[in-house]
Amino acid sequence: MPKIEPFEFYADKYEDWFEKHKLVYDAELRAIRKLLSDKGIGLEIGAGTARFAVPLGIKVGIEPSSRMGEIARNRGIEVVKGVAEALPLCNSSFDCALMVTTICFLDDIKAAFSEAYRILKPDGRLVIGFIDKDSPVGKLYQQHKEDSVFYKSANFYSVDDLISMLQGAGFNEFQFSQTIFHNLAEIREIEQIKDGFGEGSFVVLKAVK
Repeated sequence: MPKIEPFEFYADKYEDWFEKHKLVYDAELRAIRKLLSDKGIGLEIGAGTARFAVPLGIKVGIEPSSRMGEIARNRGIEVVKGVAEALPLCNSSFDCALMVTTICFLDDIKAAFSEAYRILKPDGRLVIGFIDKDSPVGKLYQQHKEDSVFYKSANFYSVDDLISMLQGAGFNEFQFSQTIFHNLAEIREIEQIKDGFGEGSFVVLKAVK
């Protein structure tokens, strides 16, 4: 079953996070934008309240939570109810698919990657934004999982974990950007965006079909 209960009941809390951490949110958007092409038809898998889809110019979102989907629709996104592991979409129908923190909440991440591969056109791109399991913020989140309504049932992954599973699904040509070089409570100014991974806690991975 998709881990949607927290998002159904705590949508306002989810929204408040972005208001409280505007500098973090801005850095994540800039790191994603660095690898996300605006060419072709884009889709966000696990669109939530469209906090990423709208500013990144994505018009279509897959979202299992009715409450989150309602907010996303009010922001102008075409929301299709569904889960990443069984996308209700045709083969080879999108040029780009985006997933931001979605991987933490999947029941079957390998199935989700296979589905993303299926719905992408040849040379289509999958862009994943996530908290690196091995990073300072990733370790902190794991230590305090039980204190979070959202991350209590989450699974965290390293970059190597994702590369291995993406290769298994058929993806290649990996590129990376990274940001968030401090603990969130310490951030008082704009965070850098760097290529690669291993320093920043928020990593963006781009893979090509």
